[in-house]
Amino acid sequence: MARSGSAYPEHVEILFWLVPPALVTLGAMVWVSWLGREGRGEVDRDVAVRRLAKALEKDHRAKQPPRPARETDRSTGIAVRPTRRAS
Repeated sequence: MARSGSAYPEHVEILFWLVPPALVTLGAMVWVSWLGREGRGEVDRDVAVRRLAKALEKDHRAKQPPRPARETDRSTGIAVRPTRRAS
């Protein structure tokens, strides 16, 4: 017997397959938030400032010379650009 006002003749439970993944996702969120609470080994502010000062005092030289700036083509709105001539 068809129900009136329904496009389907019987009771359809289409979205029940979403329940297990939603529960697993919710459980993972609760688990991660429980593990991420206090006690993450936070460093004392004074120690962090000393470490930062020590790192900033180091001489950070580049291992390789900087690359020359790239020449960019002027945008013309055309997808295919003409080939460049060797200079």
